[in-house]
Amino acid sequence: MSLITELSKGAARAAKALAILSTTEKNKVLTTMAQGLRKEKSVILDANQLDLTHAKEAGLSSAMIDRLTLNDERIEAMAQGIETIIDLPDPVGLTRELGTRPNGIQIRKMRVPLGVVCMIYEARPNVTADAGALCFKSGNGVILRGGKEALQSSLAIASVLHRALESHQLPKELITVVPNPDRALMMELMQQKNYIDLIIPRGGEGLINFVTENSTVPVIQHFKGVCHLYVDKDADLSIALALLLNGKTQRTGVCNALEGLIVHQDIASQFLPMVASALEEKQVKINACRQSAHYFKHANVLEDNAFGEEYLSLEIAVRIVDDFARAISHIDQFGSHHTEVICTKNQETAELFQRCVDASVVMVNASSRFSDGGELGLGAEIGIATTKLHAYGPMGLESLTTEKYLVNGVGQVRQ
Repeated sequence: MSLITELSKGAARAAKALAILSTTEKNKVLTTMAQGLRKEKSVILDANQLDLTHAKEAGLSSAMIDRLTLNDERIEAMAQGIETIIDLPDPVGLTRELGTRPNGIQIRKMRVPLGVVCMIYEARPNVTADAGALCFKSGNGVILRGGKEALQSSLAIASVLHRALESHQLPKELITVVPNPDRALMMELMQQKNYIDLIIPRGGEGLINFVTENSTVPVIQHFKGVCHLYVDKDADLSIALALLLNGKTQRTGVCNALEGLIVHQDIASQFLPMVASALEEKQVKINACRQSAHYFKHANVLEDNAFGEEYLSLEIAVRIVDDFARAISHIDQFGSHHTEVICTKNQETAELFQRCVDASVVMVNASSRFSDGGELGLGAEIGIATTKLHAYGPMGLESLTTEKYLVNGVGQVRQ
């Protein structure tokens, strides 16, 4: 038996152990995990430093290095994320009534785990803790295949989670880390349809496409985050500027950062000088349509078909539109179904924007940076699905379950 088949089979076998655990028992294990992350912080940081050294030697981008970097604050955020998951209702076993048929058969549906979830990710060591905790509480085994750039960090975090599992007499295979990042092993992993029920890739567009095209296991896709802020003619411009600065400059290398600014022509002459001054101070590179370029000192002029880039840096695309319909059209053409934001004081316009825009998260007068499982009350997230089957948007506990039918009778037979 190959290494990958052995790991996959072990995860599937271990997942059965979760079926008999109560919510209280699962939460005790999660508490131990959170405590372990804090206790072993220095060990995790030492491992992360090895990864960072290799990443810089390999010339990885600043966005990748930002995702890879751990510090006291981010480790504490991982621990707090697990504690948030503890406080969340357990979806496993919840039932809903569908009614009684004329023949007396009673129909219900019950939430059940998916089985084994495989995460394939790049420079995101926090995924190890987030996915491990979310899958554990939702009753799933998880296989984690991180990129080579995050391997030491992921192994150090996984070691903490393994000790927590074993201290509660549970198999460490519930959270399995593939110890070798070789791409040939990843190819084999994506063929384990007998043991793996779902694959969730997190990383660049190239990784997502590679997994989608080669996997025989169902894949939930998390494509690039080309997020826009549309500043409507009825916007409060001070709020709009705050949303822009927070969405673009608070943290640039993440998928919920703003990559596009769309401005209604009626307020462009008032708003864009404010934007130009604020973004110049933040040293943001501007890529602008011909109509808006003159508001900026050193704008790169974009052709109409050149929008839609995920910059993941201090860089943004700016476009003036004639009206609301043109704003929606621009988002339809260049958005990535991730997160879209409108700034407006007009309630009717806001509601229309939320109905019309096809994105997993559609916000009114709030920063795109809130498009995150933790910020939306899910605890940690396992990913943000930008396709609609079987989840859309940040995926928490409920998204890691499905429903099965429960049918109760008293001897009915079909005529």
